[in-house]
Amino acid sequence: MGTTRFSYCRFLQFVRAVLAIVAPVALLLNAASASTTKVIYSFAGGNDGEYLDTDLVIDSAGNLYGSTVQGGKHGSGTVFQLVPSGTGWTHTVLYSFTGGADGGEPYKGVTLDAEGNLYGTAVTGGGGSCEGGCGVVFKLTKSGGNWTQTVIHQFTGGKDGSGPGSGLTFDQHGNLYGVTPTGGAYGLGVVYRLHRVNGSWRLNVIHAFTGGDDGSSGSAGRLIFDHAGNIYGVTTVGGAHGDGVVFEITHTGGTWTLVPLYAFKDKPDGALPYGGLIFDEAGNLYDTTYYAGAHDVGTVYKLTPRQRRME
Repeated sequence: MGTTRFSYCRFLQFVRAVLAIVAPVALLLNAASASTTKVIYSFAGGNDGEYLDTDLVIDSAGNLYGSTVQGGKHGSGTVFQLVPSGTGWTHTVLYSFTGGADGGEPYKGVTLDAEGNLYGTAVTGGGGSCEGGCGVVFKLTKSGGNWTQTVIHQFTGGKDGSGPGSGLTFDQHGNLYGVTPTGGAYGLGVVYRLHRVNGSWRLNVIHAFTGGDDGSSGSAGRLIFDHAGNIYGVTTVGGAHGDGVVFEITHTGGTWTLVPLYAFKDKPDGALPYGGLIFDEAGNLYDTTYYAGAHDVGTVYKLTPRQRRME
């Protein structure tokens, strides 16, 4: 009995030792298999579109939408659709920009409304005082199988801003919000709202960046809203240390007020936040910086809501 008990104990020790080696390997293999990348479409250039700096959106049917900065029939960028099928994905150019009054070089993709129409921005084209145009906000209207592009705002390069390079965000009332990196009262970009008036879209600036504590040059990331309707975003530079700002905009009594939440301090903190913020369920904010951090090549950061501090 003693020998049997001893052998069984030794056997259990052996099993535990084997599991200690095998289990992590199995987890690694499972993680590797779960992380397999599959290219669903490779752009060929030319009419197909070239150079993507875009977010993707997906509709209820599983179709994907985005934009290319260049390419298309006129070389000034495209809006595209990818439709899944049993054998793969079908790519269709929904619109090719001319670089003229309709805009050119669309960045950061498009935004869907409830009817399946698409909205976005183009950095160049349109009109205004900027060389090559000050950019536009556009709409692609879906009617049957056809798409029609209309410009809902041409930036002038004056107080309304210029060079809109960020995606657009809807509020619960159907108004659109975005940022520009340049133009505005101080030439350092604006936060703007587009709302409907008698069937047309009208733009009003809700904040013009000064380059002080409020920051400068709105980032390419989309603005986001909390449950109370407050707006959150980032500037790429400016702020107390010159390295960018996370901000909140509140709306009370018809007045919009920007409050800086955090000013980046460069290494090892982070610098030049370029992307878009996201919330978690606890109300913490997350985003990335282009530079700085411990190795001076960028960071992912978390901003807590109560302390207004970085973790």
